[in-house]
Formats: sequence, C-alpha cells, structure tokens
Amino acid sequence: MSPIETVAVVGAGLMGRGIAYAAAVGGFHTLLHDVSADALERGLARIRVDLDEAVGRGKLSREQAETAAGRLAAARELDAAAAAGFVIEAVPEQIALKLRVFGRLDEVCPPQVVLASNTSALSITEIAAATRRPGRVIGMHFFNPVPKMRLVELVRGLETSDQTLRAAAEVARRMGKETVAVKESPGFITSRINAMIGNEAFYLLQEGVASAEDIDKALKLGLNHPMGPFEMVDLVGLDTRLAILEFLHGSLGEKYRPAPLLVQYVKAGRLGRKVGKGVYEYPEK
Repeated sequence: MSPIETVAVVGAGLMGRGIAYAAAVGGFHTLLHDVSADALERGLARIRVDLDEAVGRGKLSREQAETAAGRLAAARELDAAAAAGFVIEAVPEQIALKLRVFGRLDEVCPPQVVLASNTSALSITEIAAATRRPGRVIGMHFFNPVPKMRLVELVRGLETSDQTLRAAAEVARRMGKETVAVKESPGFITSRINAMIGNEAFYLLQEGVASAEDIDKALKLGLNHPMGPFEMVDLVGLDTRLAILEFLHGSLGEKYRPAPLLVQYVKAGRLGRKVGKGVYEYPEK
C-alpha cells in the first residue's frame, strides 16, 4: 500500500473537527466535509482555536500550527473525498445515515481506499455491508476531545483485513494516538464499560444516594477517574449516551437498560454542555 498523504473527514461536528485537527497536525493534507456550510465554517474556526490553544500550552510551535492550518481544506460535496487516500466518517451515530454515507463513499472513492467509521458502538460489519469493499472498512473510535485524548479503538468487522488494520493503525500513529485492536462487539471496550458506569451513576442520583457533585467527586478521588461520570456525560451529550445505552440494551440485555432519570433529562432537553444544561448548568460566558 502506498503512503497515505491525504485524509478526508466526513462530518464537521464535534468529533469530525477534532479528527481533522489531529490529521492536519499529523502531517496529512486534510479535507473536512459537511453538507452544511455553517457547520464547516464553525468546524474550521474551532480547529484554529484548538491550534492556538496548543501553541499556548507549548504542544505546538506557532510555525507548526500555521503549517497544520495550511493543510486544511473544506468541501460541501462528498465527491471531493475521491482525492483522499484514507476516509474517516464522523457523522451522527445513526445507522441509517452511516449506511447511506458509506454507500456513497464506496461509489466515489477508488477501490483501494480504506473507509473508517468513528462509531462508538455500531456494527462495523453492518456498515461494511453497504460497500463493495468490506475488507477495507474498519472502525476508528476516537475520544472527545480528540486533540487531547490519546486512544483510538480500532474495530475489526467480520471481513476487515489485516492490511486495513495496519493502515488504520499507521494513520492513528501519525496523528499521535495510541491504539487498541478490538473484535467487533456491541460497545467495543470503552463504550460498554463507560455506559454502565454512567448509567449506574444516574441510578444513584435518582435514588437519592448522593448528589451529582459528590458522585463525581467520589469517582475522581476514590477511583482516580480524571472526570466524574456526570462531568463526562455532560461533555459527551446525554442524548448520545442514551442512544448508546438503548443500543446496548437491545443487543446485550437488561443490565444496560437506561436509567429513567437519564431518559427524563433527555426528554427535558438537558443534553449537556452543547445546550448549556445537562446534569449541571453552564452559564454563557
């Protein structure tokens, strides 16, 4: 396989723009795609902020940040992904949408190009079946915030080839990430464990065992977690966590049944930091 020079990222939301940041900093010419012009504009603006913050933290020099910014390009037409040597999809966690995107990518991208999905729980085998290249489809589960989180779960579907796994591992390495290889299973490693911890935290809160602040404090100080479960779910999004739990509940059984309080919060529109209110409230600055 020839060296990969260009990476296309499909979806300019929270995860997509973070992956595009990592790709550009890693030395790839990076194409960020979204059907929304506003999403693209916001995504590119956020990447520039992240680059500036990296300079401020001493992680990048100003020259490195400017070089990375110069590697970025944007496109609203998915056909532009045809120029990439590697594609990472980062659209919302909806299987029907991902199947449509992969079907279209399969049409426009040369047959040797690897198509990766940044899914946190969905079936790579099912996604790969939407293409004529199932051996070149893999899961690459990045973590939020992508510029700071080092792990990528590489998820093999039924037909994912060894060559595809090696290509994805090399792309992740150039992005400065560490990888773990995972056989496809609902929720992989991290989503499966984290969903259960977060769900149990909601049951504790619902039962009045402790306050959200004290539950978070207990896990940070007692179990050495860098973030409490409620701080984490507010960052990830309560709707995203609920969707993962519903998928795991349907796939793996009753132990993943979503806590009623989580369901209630989502119905109330308390989705986390992105809307200013989740388990906690986030006043506008």
